[in-house]
Amino acid sequence: MTPTPIFIYGAGGHGKTLADLLRALPDYDLLGFVDDTRPPGAQVMGVPILGGAEALPGLRARGVTRAVNGVGGIGHVELRLLIFDRLAEAGFTCPAVVHPRAVVDSSAWLDEGVQLLALSYVGAESRVGFGSVLNAGAIVTHDCTLGRVVNLSPGAALAGGVTLADYVQVGMNATINLNVTIGTRARVGNSATVKADVPPEGVVYAGTIWPPRPAA
Repeated sequence: MTPTPIFIYGAGGHGKTLADLLRALPDYDLLGFVDDTRPPGAQVMGVPILGGAEALPGLRARGVTRAVNGVGGIGHVELRLLIFDRLAEAGFTCPAVVHPRAVVDSSAWLDEGVQLLALSYVGAESRVGFGSVLNAGAIVTHDCTLGRVVNLSPGAALAGGVTLADYVQVGMNATINLNVTIGTRARVGNSATVKADVPPEGVVYAGTIWPPRPAA
């Protein structure tokens, strides 16, 4: 089969990682990056810059229909959402992309726009919502539900039955215990341990245990 042409919107660190991911997938032909901060014709990792947002109509006119959101959005989820909206308005869809060394159980479900990086895992009957990212080594075990545009940093681990609402961000090596629910736009810091539900827009600070231990 002829590989499907595709481009990445955003040539920063996350975009670079996705370029290597797409190069490892025989189903796609990486045309280049769309990036609003770099001059057309420049190259990143040997991949050409096609232009900024103004390049989108021309790509669509050429028959290109697939794109990947290369803006990671850690700390700035609104920017990642903006890119998804911009791509949709220009007529592009964002397929789920899965690194060859990621593992997805057969009963798991990935929505459009999901990105699974190397050594990540999605377990039995878990669902990963639109535009979510599992970075390198992130683990989602059985019966978990991830909402829209969730970001799991490298090494984050979810036990069974965990629910992450829309736009949740989980830091590196954080762990979330069995059947815990994390509310919309909550943030869990690096290496935190979450043992109970976190409210919407709640913050669990890096290296802490949630809920806080009672004072001695």
